[in-house]
Amino acid sequence: MKRAFIALALYTAASVAGADTPETALLKARSAEFRKDVVQVADNVYTFTGHSVQPVSMLIGKDGLAIIDTGMDAQSAQAVLAEMRKITDLPVKAIILTHGHGDHSGGLPVFAAEGSPDIWARGNFGDEAHAFEHAGLTITRKRGARQGGFLLPPEKRINNGVARAYYPKRGGAVFGADKSVKTTHHLKEARKTVEVAGIKLDLVALNGETKDALYVWYPDQRVLFSGDNFYKSWPNLYPIRGSAYRDVQAWADSVDMMLQENPDKLVPGHTRPVTDKALVIEMLTNYRDAIRFVFDKTIEGMNQGMTPDELVDYVKLPAEYAEKDYLKEYYGNVEWAVRSIFAGTLGWFDGNPTTLFSLPIREEAERMAELAGGKDKLESAAVQALESKDYQWTAQLCDHLIALDPPHSTPSC
Repeated sequence: MKRAFIALALYTAASVAGADTPETALLKARSAEFRKDVVQVADNVYTFTGHSVQPVSMLIGKDGLAIIDTGMDAQSAQAVLAEMRKITDLPVKAIILTHGHGDHSGGLPVFAAEGSPDIWARGNFGDEAHAFEHAGLTITRKRGARQGGFLLPPEKRINNGVARAYYPKRGGAVFGADKSVKTTHHLKEARKTVEVAGIKLDLVALNGETKDALYVWYPDQRVLFSGDNFYKSWPNLYPIRGSAYRDVQAWADSVDMMLQENPDKLVPGHTRPVTDKALVIEMLTNYRDAIRFVFDKTIEGMNQGMTPDELVDYVKLPAEYAEKDYLKEYYGNVEWAVRSIFAGTLGWFDGNPTTLFSLPIREEAERMAELAGGKDKLESAAVQALESKDYQWTAQLCDHLIALDPPHSTPSC
């Protein structure tokens, strides 16, 4: 194995060895959020948590059930269904999918087999995956598996910040919608009231994490089902698996729309329900305002001519938001959001003419090694940085070493 890869292996081992860092301890404590549970949110409204990465909600009507989101896969859906059948034997009359990601729709075949339900989704359901397919992109599966941690052994995973550690059989493909059962009814307007088993629900179109998102408002019980436009973490305004630009302004506006419903109870994406009204209103308000702050501050810096690298030092979430547990960077990251806002509004060029025609990676690495006094000196600097626990600098130096001595084939992971 090449020396650069030995250094990278040491870096990886060092970063996970020894006593827990504060971040690791925080993540371990977070696992309680994803415990298996049946939460009665309101009369005849139940949310089943901890079976996969996405909770499933059940609304009991006069002669049937409405299911909101179905979890990641058939195995977890069957476990949820077994819990539901301890409460009621009524057939499933409707299934509502808040968006097209497979972690919300993967259990659809299981619940669809419990009757002949209407299956509701946005008219553009699954458009993110369709865009990847149209472009011929296949790397998204591999990148999705990396983002989800699916390639790591169980002992290396704690949780995913907004979900328990889980290994779906579909791997990175989980971010695409399940295609084995088709949706039957589509929300094409901004808002529509539907009636299922005597239950009146409002379906409201959103833009945010995806362009095919909706939230569900149950006015009689004053319960809001937000989908993934709200969960207890700084939002994933840019997913590192890759996606088209997620409209940050629209995401903040969608949270404001949910806030205007004045809900008493909130069932978020991925995380546990919130049943204290004052906390619901606080969470939605701060979520909206924090997203708007990051967007506005990024634009302010861009108008001053800052590059993305400069902006990530300029845009810092104020303590009034950052100290809130539901806005900590468990899943999304403020720095990634800043970079995404720049690229999504101005494109890839950072405004620095030097970056218009950068040196090839190998040539830059050769010159860096020459400045260091040779490749051995560069490697020694990487080892010294590792021993000093300066892990980011270690990784960046190793990038130069890898460019000087690249692998013969691309690693499968």
